[in-house]
Amino acid sequence: MVRSKRWLLVWMLFFGALLLPMQLEARDAGQVLDKVKIRQVVQEAYEKFKNDDSGKNADYIKALAEVDPKIFGIAVVLRDGTVIEAGDTKSKVSIQSLSKVFTAALVMQEHGAEFLQKKIGANATGLPFNSIIAIELHHGSASNPFVNAGAIQATSWVKAKDSKERWAKIKHNMDAFAGHTLEFNKEVYASEVNDNKRNQAIAKLMDAYGRMGSDPLKATTVYTKQCSVNVNARDLGIMGSVLANHGVNPLTGKRLLKEAYVPRLLAVMATAGLYDNAGDWLYQTGSPAKSGVGGGLLTVVPGKMAIGVVSPPLDKYGNSVRAQKATIYIINKLGLNPYAK
Repeated sequence: MVRSKRWLLVWMLFFGALLLPMQLEARDAGQVLDKVKIRQVVQEAYEKFKNDDSGKNADYIKALAEVDPKIFGIAVVLRDGTVIEAGDTKSKVSIQSLSKVFTAALVMQEHGAEFLQKKIGANATGLPFNSIIAIELHHGSASNPFVNAGAIQATSWVKAKDSKERWAKIKHNMDAFAGHTLEFNKEVYASEVNDNKRNQAIAKLMDAYGRMGSDPLKATTVYTKQCSVNVNARDLGIMGSVLANHGVNPLTGKRLLKEAYVPRLLAVMATAGLYDNAGDWLYQTGSPAKSGVGGGLLTVVPGKMAIGVVSPPLDKYGNSVRAQKATIYIINKLGLNPYAK
């Protein structure tokens, strides 16, 4: 009887070994089918909205007004590093406010999540992104790192002996998220640095409240530099995939943000990522996102993927029109809204 049971176990192991490759193949086929579906939906989104000419380029920064409004590219990057693209994913725009996400991540990594919440905040202001009144109403608090006050403040808290080192660390961090060296746009920087008096005033006011970690005017200059880095849709998708992959860049394998900090950062993206329209965005997608007036939009589906879209024409809130429509289409068609589960 004992011998029979042993032979039965041997045969079970033998057939199990034979079946395992088939099981793995079936599992992989399922993954391939999923990717085929994603590719199909991404292409559908591009075709559906490529001729939508609503919105207009930001014009309060001269260099942004001159960017080709026809640029439209979508890049979905999965947790495993797979990149699925449609349209013009190579043309570059300046990252602008999207840079705030990665500098906030750097501050978290250096100081911890509680520091960011205590020093800057994690609440939406209910007022425009460049509001000075919001600072006074909240007793000197910037409220969150995605309004200009909070972003300049976050820049000031990056550990460095001087502004040169601070800029180098911020740029290196963005490069690490993208997986390669990003281009600095001198034209955009020159256009912005000579017309950032409001941001300088915001920084000085934050300094008066004792909220800055370094010289306010120098921090404003570094902040302007970080907004002047060029990205394309593929770059944005890869940068966002780090957050979808719990803080690890799936292409390089490098951990860039402590896993415990990722949901904190995504929470702020959900509540304050799309300027004054963040609530409506979350209502439609259930997904954290961040936009920039250069025309970029980055959306993260936690644990699954990131969607990077570039299209310069903006709506009245400063968010890319085609990027929003394409992303909403992709999320709804693939059933990615976590609240709809």
